[in-house]
Amino acid sequence: MMHMTFYWGKEVTLLLDSWRTDSWTSYSLTLIACLIASAFYQYMEDRRVRFKLVSAGKPSAQIETPFLRGKLFQGGPKFSAARIGGAALFGFNSAIGYLLMLAVMSFNGGIFLAVVLGLAIGYLLFRSVDGDLAAPVLDNPCACS
Repeated sequence: MMHMTFYWGKEVTLLLDSWRTDSWTSYSLTLIACLIASAFYQYMEDRRVRFKLVSAGKPSAQIETPFLRGKLFQGGPKFSAARIGGAALFGFNSAIGYLLMLAVMSFNGGIFLAVVLGLAIGYLLFRSVDGDLAAPVLDNPCACS
């Protein structure tokens, strides 16, 4: 029977029926796997954002704010290799994110903490220097007034 509230214990079924933990060793390895997968998610998200910047030909300190201008009618090829690569990275990151969400939905407290801690560690290691990536870029700075 699946738990519907958070619980603490070494016995957990994670994502597949074949991934069951019944000892402290298997539970610890599962927690480490969740922590690494969460940190890897942050790493891949950083790679995706940097790939988008490089493919757009922008310096690494600039990215356009998506709400300033419509992306649908911008110039450039619709199905370039860079856009397809970016879409593939986005899909891969989304799949990892959904798997992490499903792992947390096991309602095991240790799994929840391992995922959150892994996301925090991954953010600290790979994404905490991205504060300058969200700076808006204006084509004509004099047109602000």
